[in-house]
Amino acid sequence: MSKIKIFSLGGLNETGKNMYVVEVDNDIFVFDAGLKYGSEQMLGIDYILPDYTYLKENEKRIKGIFLTHGHESNMGAMADILVDLKHTNVYATKYTMEILRRDLMENDVVCKNLKEIRPHSKIAFGKNAIFPISVTHSIPDSVAYVLYTKDGAIVYTGDFVFDSTMMGSYKTDIGKLAYVGKQGVLCLLSESVYAEREGHTSPHNRVYDFMKEVLGKTKNRVIATIQPAHIYRLQELLNASVKTKKTVIIMGKNLQDLVNSSIDLGYIDFDKSHIGDLSNLNDKNIVVIVSDEKEKPFMNLERIIRGFDKYIKLNEQDTIFITEPPYEGMEKRSALIMDEIAKVGVTAISLSKDKHLLHHASREDLMLMINLMNPKYYFPVRGEYRHQVMNAEVAENLGIPKENIILKQNGDVAIFEDGVLVEDTYHVPTDEILIDGKSQGDIGELVLKDREMLGSSGIVIVSCTLDKNTKRILAGPEILTRGFVYVKESGDLLHETQELCLQIIEDNIEVDSKKVDYTNIKNAVRDRLGKYFYQQTDSKPMIITVIQEV
Repeated sequence: MSKIKIFSLGGLNETGKNMYVVEVDNDIFVFDAGLKYGSEQMLGIDYILPDYTYLKENEKRIKGIFLTHGHESNMGAMADILVDLKHTNVYATKYTMEILRRDLMENDVVCKNLKEIRPHSKIAFGKNAIFPISVTHSIPDSVAYVLYTKDGAIVYTGDFVFDSTMMGSYKTDIGKLAYVGKQGVLCLLSESVYAEREGHTSPHNRVYDFMKEVLGKTKNRVIATIQPAHIYRLQELLNASVKTKKTVIIMGKNLQDLVNSSIDLGYIDFDKSHIGDLSNLNDKNIVVIVSDEKEKPFMNLERIIRGFDKYIKLNEQDTIFITEPPYEGMEKRSALIMDEIAKVGVTAISLSKDKHLLHHASREDLMLMINLMNPKYYFPVRGEYRHQVMNAEVAENLGIPKENIILKQNGDVAIFEDGVLVEDTYHVPTDEILIDGKSQGDIGELVLKDREMLGSSGIVIVSCTLDKNTKRILAGPEILTRGFVYVKESGDLLHETQELCLQIIEDNIEVDSKKVDYTNIKNAVRDRLGKYFYQQTDSKPMIITVIQEV
């Protein structure tokens, strides 16, 4: 029999950076490798990765990284991870692999271990095997993964919803799911994002009729925002445009490339003859599709609203259509954008968060998945901790014993011996890697605190020049400020600051022995000026001391 460990390096008690690890004896299987974007308080941070140190230390044991679908929360970390895990195989379906290849190319990452897979085709790894099953999500070729072990199957659902109207590359193979359930499932790892929502997600994930109604109400220009990752929503918008006889104009090279490649690969069904160009931008009866990147929400739309866009200038006849409901944490930002649109006098329409849902499993969907799988153990994943708890309640209501429901946080390990969950406090160290720009490397909390200080209180630079031989002061100390006080109105404050710094520097210069305690000068300047500024201004600027010799 086997010893199995299941844990998360990211994705529990948070939204994004999903990465789940299953160890079967000596073999490691990694499911998804996502990122998440920093909040407005994380100044200058572009995105956040799960700390994958554990995988680097155990790379030789990794059988593969298995990606469920092409969303950044599930595969966005791959370009960074593959810089270190150069010899690790990566498995994904055709469309997910297309997105991954494009992402790696943009980041100049070379990987020779990409393995394209087909749903319902088993991949053997010695005594274990992986079996991908098609599930329904907002992007084509999404799959759940079944890991067959001696002690039963371990199933990771990825993101899913049950919707019988979604066909082709979006269709769920319920028969395969039921077959796996009958074979015996040891543990089911299922998403939790909508676990608090009653009923099925479907039909609230379908908005074609609403889009058609919006587009049909005006013969003037409609500017529609879309998240490129949600291909099905993009398909609905294109279908509604055709139905209302509107020409489509796609803004931005990345979005144009995505649409064209998806049409060429057969994942979007649309006649390219309905696509216009920039010469049509001021025509009536058109739909201008603008990308709404999750990395920088509403950035492109905000540029248009403020009149900074090179091609689009708003007029009172325009309609702005936001085609995604605000996701968690973006409600305030969404409300501010709607307020800005109202100020310029343009009609604005957005989807309701209550009436229109994304393609994630609500309570009835979770119940159906549990009934199909009939797992011995249930492990809620992907979502804030309250979502995991609600997901656990769903399982308990269906008769899964409370002691068989696993609620963990990142790094907490669930250990199974001979198919039985054993009590264990083993924990894998986990953390977040903060990425600023395209460079590899963790930024760290100290940098964030410095940026926060700069943004709120400004900076004061103390500069002084000493004679290299005598150590006497030749010039300064000079006081430079940025973002701290208005210099013209703060002459007395800056003069007193200069006197304090002069006294500190002179106290730490031993002219006879020609020695200068630079460390003590910097510490004393920071300490005494910090207290002085706080007494005078209730502010704590960043203080930098520069001492040079000539």
